[in-house]
Amino acid sequence: MNAKIHSAILTMLLMSLAACSDVAPVSNAAQGECVVLLHGLARSSLSMERMKWFLEDNGYKVANVDYPSREFEIEKLASMAIEDGLAQCASMGSSERINFVTHSLGGILVRFYFAQHKLDSLGRVVMLAPPNQGSVAADELQDWPGFEWLNGPAGYQLGKGEDSVPLQLGIPDFEFAVIAGDETIDPVTSAVLPDPDDGRVSVSDTYLEGMADFRLVGSSHAFIMQNSDVFELIRSFLQTGHFPAENEGAESAR
Repeated sequence: MNAKIHSAILTMLLMSLAACSDVAPVSNAAQGECVVLLHGLARSSLSMERMKWFLEDNGYKVANVDYPSREFEIEKLASMAIEDGLAQCASMGSSERINFVTHSLGGILVRFYFAQHKLDSLGRVVMLAPPNQGSVAADELQDWPGFEWLNGPAGYQLGKGEDSVPLQLGIPDFEFAVIAGDETIDPVTSAVLPDPDDGRVSVSDTYLEGMADFRLVGSSHAFIMQNSDVFELIRSFLQTGHFPAENEGAESAR
């Protein structure tokens, strides 16, 4: 082969290898594992689609569940959403270890369901902006016009009053971490929330006894599930059971 052609081919191969080196390797730990994604109140599975792609690229099978969050109370939504996710994981041939990543209401559904059901293959759970202590906003705004239309029956169960489902639940017996945001794009709702908050839930109300790790990120409630820094935190916790060392601009509390 002509020496110049040989040199050109070798150069191209080396460039290709260099480009591939920037791609995160698929973790062996992810092989055979499934992750169930549960969106928040008044959202859909589309809000979790970028996370689905990220996790699939990292070797996980992913069930991105779409459930009618505005139509039923938490008791019914929990069974509908989680059993759908488990069925999807089973259909993909994954039952070795099933993890959950949830946004907002989704975290309460997981807590409610597994307070009543045992799953031997249950892995780790990451909750994004969960109202684990209820949210003042649900109490303060429930009499506003349009609240029921926007939030449905479950919206009334996420406050801090007698009907609060989060406050009726005990400490989870599964391994879990919490990621909260401290930025808001909703000044109206933030006005009734103790600071800092993410526009829907105060940071202090995301805390839950027994959490294996906690991280505060600069994100709003509406977009925390699409934050690339959050993706990396999720990957770390699913693989190791803890978050990595803090990056610049992040804060943590335990």
